[in-house]
Amino acid sequence: MIEKLQKLHELSYSPYSNYPVSAIVVTKDNKEFTGVNIENASYGATVCAERVAILKAVSSGYRKEDFKELHIMVGSGKLGMPCFLCRQVINEFFDLGCEVFCYSKTGEKRVFTVSELCTYPFGADDLK
Repeated sequence: MIEKLQKLHELSYSPYSNYPVSAIVVTKDNKEFTGVNIENASYGATVCAERVAILKAVSSGYRKEDFKELHIMVGSGKLGMPCFLCRQVINEFFDLGCEVFCYSKTGEKRVFTVSELCTYPFGADDLK
């Protein structure tokens, strides 16, 4: 998975931050959906790699019960974590026990469950 994530960095569009991020969603049927961060001069229009990968899977017909795990790598050499906007989307589409693998480009790895990353989630029940 590390080699795939490193290769995806080449596709990142990150001219403003020079902070490439790559992500791979793995579904329960072992299909992989890739994503990279895509920046914009108007920073609010930037899209994170995690959301790109998740939305590609959703737009291909996959739903919450289909997601197995998420792999994320940042290009800074440090271990990177999903931002809170991405954590909200992760919480929407992954069960709380699913694993999120966070990698540095140098090979460091940490594994979290969605419940560990999203300790106080906002979800559909909050809208009632």
